[in-house]
Amino acid sequence: MAEFSKKNIISLLNAKNEDILSLMILTNSKRDDLRITYSKNVFLPISEICRNECGYCTFRKDPSNPEARILMNPPEILNILKDADKLRCKEALFTFGELPDEISDVKIALRKLGYENMVEYLYFICNETLKQTNLLPHSNPGILKKDYLRMLKEVNASMGLMLETSSARLMETIAHKLSPGKNPKLRIETIENAGKLRIPFTTGLLIGIGETIEERAESLLEIKRINDKYGHIQEIIIQNFKPKPGIPMQNYKEPSLVEMIKMVSVTKLLFPDIGVQVPPNLNRKNAQIFLMAGADDWGGISPLTKDYVNPEAPWPELDELRMITEEVGYYLDERLPVYPKFISEDFLSHRILDKIKSWGNI
Repeated sequence: MAEFSKKNIISLLNAKNEDILSLMILTNSKRDDLRITYSKNVFLPISEICRNECGYCTFRKDPSNPEARILMNPPEILNILKDADKLRCKEALFTFGELPDEISDVKIALRKLGYENMVEYLYFICNETLKQTNLLPHSNPGILKKDYLRMLKEVNASMGLMLETSSARLMETIAHKLSPGKNPKLRIETIENAGKLRIPFTTGLLIGIGETIEERAESLLEIKRINDKYGHIQEIIIQNFKPKPGIPMQNYKEPSLVEMIKMVSVTKLLFPDIGVQVPPNLNRKNAQIFLMAGADDWGGISPLTKDYVNPEAPWPELDELRMITEEVGYYLDERLPVYPKFISEDFLSHRILDKIKSWGNI
């Protein structure tokens, strides 16, 4: 697929219904095996405060909201991590709203704990995770400067940032007009800097937030351009927008099943050696069809914590996930938060590599 142009991709994304089955068959012919992976994780939303106000988000809370999580404290975090350790989770997913330390409430809470910013605090939490548990940190801290990424690499097995879209046009729409951090240039810069630093990285697209077919193709090609240059992207999430009560986009239509099938198939054709993930909790009724369309990863599944980004959509139990995987001829296989081909000194710090080696995984 390296020779496929923007025109070719747009043509596939506009495939007529009678051609979709052929597209799915072509995609599946590229599979190396029948393995569908997942990561057993624990999800910790360190702060729900965010400078962005996206039209589709239910994660962000205003600091004045009495239910807002301003900042999780170390004992609370470590207690959850130790519970996850007992359940044999391997991934500690840390996330927070973008640049929450620009908000005074978070800044005050951080200073009470002795930290100047969220990255310093995140480093401490990741470091304690490595020292006190068998979990590997995977952080999604939003857009970051290169020096901060370098700092966090030491204590993270992998990191992530959704590109969502490469379209600057969406910055003028309901989706992103109040979200300076969703400027594609800033997100692309972060993803590229992660590549320069050889950080195993997860990114992805959010489908159905007002982008055109052409912009979907451009977004895929932007991810491909970055990965062709740096080779650090380990998985691509194709996530469907879901309207929810109370959000500015609550009356917007979600992408159709057919649209999502085409996006998943084209993504896998473009990235045959990279994991393609579709969140199963957002697609319980249609999860199997995405496997047949080329998806080969379910992402993080937690036996302990909910999906705080989509709290209305519970994770499937592992037995259910195994059943829906095996029913269509594949098999379920647990993975680490860093994919096998990135488990090397070229991509991981010695601390992370030594921890994985101690388990006998390599």
